[in-house]
Amino acid sequence: MTNNTVWVVGHRHPDTDSICAAISYAYLKNQIDPTHTYEPKRAGSINPETAYVLDRFGVEAPELVTDVGTQIMDIAFRETAGINSNISIKNAWDLMQKMDVVTLPVVNKKNKLEGLIAAGDIAKSYMDVYDTTVLSKAKTQYRNICETLNGEVMAGNAHSFFMKGKTVVASGSLKRITSILNPEDLVIVSDREDVIPVCMNANVSCIILTNNPMVKQEVIDEANKREIIIIRTPFDTFTVARLINQSMPVRHFMTTKNIIHFHMDDYLDEVREVMSKVRHRDFPVLDEYENYIGMFSRRYLLGAQKKKVILVDHNERSQAVHNIEETEILEIIDHHRIGSLETMAPVYFRNQPLGCTATIIYQMYQEKGVEIPPVIAGLLCSAILSDTLMFRSPTCTVVDKDVAMKLAEIAQIDVEAHAIQMFEAGSDFGNKTEEEILNQDYKTFYSGKIAFGVAQISGMSRPELDKVKERVKPLLVTEMGEKRLDMIFIMLTDILNESTELVCDGEGALLLAESAFGVTANEGGVMLKGVVSRKKQVIPALMNTLAEQ
Repeated sequence: MTNNTVWVVGHRHPDTDSICAAISYAYLKNQIDPTHTYEPKRAGSINPETAYVLDRFGVEAPELVTDVGTQIMDIAFRETAGINSNISIKNAWDLMQKMDVVTLPVVNKKNKLEGLIAAGDIAKSYMDVYDTTVLSKAKTQYRNICETLNGEVMAGNAHSFFMKGKTVVASGSLKRITSILNPEDLVIVSDREDVIPVCMNANVSCIILTNNPMVKQEVIDEANKREIIIIRTPFDTFTVARLINQSMPVRHFMTTKNIIHFHMDDYLDEVREVMSKVRHRDFPVLDEYENYIGMFSRRYLLGAQKKKVILVDHNERSQAVHNIEETEILEIIDHHRIGSLETMAPVYFRNQPLGCTATIIYQMYQEKGVEIPPVIAGLLCSAILSDTLMFRSPTCTVVDKDVAMKLAEIAQIDVEAHAIQMFEAGSDFGNKTEEEILNQDYKTFYSGKIAFGVAQISGMSRPELDKVKERVKPLLVTEMGEKRLDMIFIMLTDILNESTELVCDGEGALLLAESAFGVTANEGGVMLKGVVSRKKQVIPALMNTLAEQ
């Protein structure tokens, strides 16, 4: 997500209005604001009714977003290339100085993380001063030795490796030198031509000649014949002895186990928690395929960019996508009561007492002079028909119906036929689990210390809804526990007969329903004639009764 990207998203249990509003408003914003890219998102699963609408008009469902907290992908971190495990610690140190870092990632040819080399690891490499076999133990490549010593390969294969033997400084008498040499040793020789034959006769693996001496061709030929590496360096013997350990490959010192790393989609609250427990300065970042991308450190937390979002069809924190408080909310477009959502700065907040958010968005198209394409018209019309139950809901206004008819004309659809097909698709519960049915149109509300949930399940007939009731009732106690509710209510709404059976669970829920609607309970619920709207008929009655208690 780039800094000029804005997500347009509805509530966690999206209905047709929430999804269609997000798509339609994102389209409008892209027409009028070229400085940003607006992307519709969804905060929950698509219900069957909405799926039918999207398929009817050939529109893909918005991408699912369950959390809008700031992620590593939202931050400009250090995207540096990894190093090969064969490079010398000298080269690694030079890179650290050049890049002003203390840690380098080591990757293989497929860009998979193999390890980390830190400045502290390089410092430890100088501690093995008494181990004369450390170069061979590290399987040091002769090319590394040559580069470290600013040398020149006079004979042999520089790409081969020093695999066994010790490092020797050839000093003293020839007798002494002969006594300390073994096959495969690496020998540092000053400007003494008489030592070279001794080294060759001992079948050493490499001869390093200091102070840039002339090397006779016969010496080179003999070395090539014996497969002995000869390296000539301008450095003196002391400098060579001091520097040569820096030619060892980083793989010998790098950390390979228990590497703490992050992924692009990790959230910063989790990242901060991990960082607080370890003292590392840098952490590798991997993509979804475990490929190395870059390095992340604490200082990058200061440059975190919050996601930019526009909320449609809701303005309550309990209904918003998780971590909404970590975002920069730019706008809120809604038709519900003013809820509990707070913003850090003033925002454009448009809230109108209409039956559907889609009606408001239609008005905004008109105000901005943007032509509504037939597909967008079909989505907006479907949203109005859904939210108003084809104009049967008391939330439906004259404006909603007038707008729906205009949109139907643009989309070239028959309002009644399309609405019936939508509702039939939405009331097909055969392929859905009880959890999916219960949560397809669910919202949580608060009154003082009381938290209660209200789910609405709409169907085309009462027998159909009775079957659904038997399926979902056993889940109510579990749902209250998982959602930390005091009460839960299920609206089983018969669209054609314009009635709702309100199923109640939780301490005091049944008494609350009886008092709120002035009816007598029957078998764990109350029957409400003429009640089809959660927003206008059920929630206000419950809230007012709770406030009076």
